[in-house]
Amino acid sequence: MSLLREPSAEATPIWFVTTETWPEIRAGLPPAAAAFADANGFEPKPGRSQILPSEAGAIAAVLFGIEAHGARAKDLLLPGKLATLLPPGLYRFANGPHDSTLAALSWLLSAYRFDRYKANPSKLPQLATPDGIDIARIERIAKAVAFGRDLISTPANDLGPAALEAAALSVAAQFQASASVTRGEALLAARLPLIHAVGRAAEEAPRLVDFSWGDPAYPKLTLVGKGVCFDSGGLDIKPSAGMLLMKKDMGGAATALALASMIMEAGLKLRLRVLLPIVENAIAGNAFRPGDIYPSRKGLSVEIGNTDAEGRLILADALALADEDAPDLLIDFATLTGAARVALGPDLPPFYTADEQLASEIARFGALSQDPVWRLPLWDAYDKMLDSKVADINNVGGGPFAGSITAALFLRRFVEKAKSWVHFDVYGWTPAQQSGRPEGAEIQSARLLYELVEARFGAPEGDSPRIVHHIVAHIDESEEEFEEEIGHDDKSP
Repeated sequence: MSLLREPSAEATPIWFVTTETWPEIRAGLPPAAAAFADANGFEPKPGRSQILPSEAGAIAAVLFGIEAHGARAKDLLLPGKLATLLPPGLYRFANGPHDSTLAALSWLLSAYRFDRYKANPSKLPQLATPDGIDIARIERIAKAVAFGRDLISTPANDLGPAALEAAALSVAAQFQASASVTRGEALLAARLPLIHAVGRAAEEAPRLVDFSWGDPAYPKLTLVGKGVCFDSGGLDIKPSAGMLLMKKDMGGAATALALASMIMEAGLKLRLRVLLPIVENAIAGNAFRPGDIYPSRKGLSVEIGNTDAEGRLILADALALADEDAPDLLIDFATLTGAARVALGPDLPPFYTADEQLASEIARFGALSQDPVWRLPLWDAYDKMLDSKVADINNVGGGPFAGSITAALFLRRFVEKAKSWVHFDVYGWTPAQQSGRPEGAEIQSARLLYELVEARFGAPEGDSPRIVHHIVAHIDESEEEFEEEIGHDDKSP
């Protein structure tokens, strides 16, 4: 059942209030309702809510606090919190939040539940969509995010390499994309030795899923996603606490599939290619070892400094394959380094690119879509940390510093022909519930990139207004305000 409905005057009104607007809104309430709000100590602070009863005991209205219009920072996803607070029923916005489009989207994102293993899924409140909102577009984005979250949430006993492959092929088939899969020993014949080395010890064979969609005459966009279905660390085994969330180590693949779904369902003018190297990093007699040296598709020999830095190895072969096609834009996603979380925390994934214009666009669309990211540098001086005495490159840096940067520098060695390349070091998990981000699996950066590629490469003629058309107006209002608003490793969970 969809949580968005057509506008309806019968829906229960939600009044968004600030410290400035509360006196006027309170004065317009029935005296009993105003007294009830006072008796319950309601204050118009961001995130505070109050249900107001009718004389018959039904819900007459809802009050919800948001930031003042002049606030330095606004959480435009905050209204989505209501989807987790209100009882089942149909509600409507009686007055406007700061951004009605993002508020409605947040309602769907906040209401997400992973209930595959629950006997009795909970019922959720519905929203009568505000006027002027493209319901189909919002649901397209939310559905893709939910799909990616489901993949990350599913435990490895039900989402091993074969199941993740099946999920990817299902997405490809839904949009009539041409697909191929290279598995097991065939990876060696296909010159993908690093993917093979990492995944060969697992019960299910390693593999590469490759699918393409769209008119070859359109600009080429290639997505690469790390698909480690479970990461034990290999022979450099993780402690038990470090394995607890390792079902999410395929979060890069889930992100790529979520973004691909948005793009294909919207019919964007792109030639899309998706490459997913899929493995389990397991331990057995044939597991790859510290000190081993393997060739790569790029031709560089790689010394294994740590088997728990496996994600960059499978990405290296996939990126080299993608790069041979010289795409206009090459994007990779990976739950790659704990160092990224130490630097920026779980909610702010770093990204790396040498393309200044692309970096600016990513920062802008991240802020506008409330899908935050932060640029970190491809610091050339750290490249020597990857030197090996016996091979062309080591898969880990020579010390404890700059782990996310050296991982990005490692990946950069395998990209040469792409016109632009960007690497996202995502976490794929929300430790504590937030507006639009329930506790648990999360798809980070896909929403902002959907807006970016649509704006950069264009949507089909006759497409409905984009979310970016609605929110980009904020830039024109105050450039200064916009600037203020912007204001795992393979070894760590």
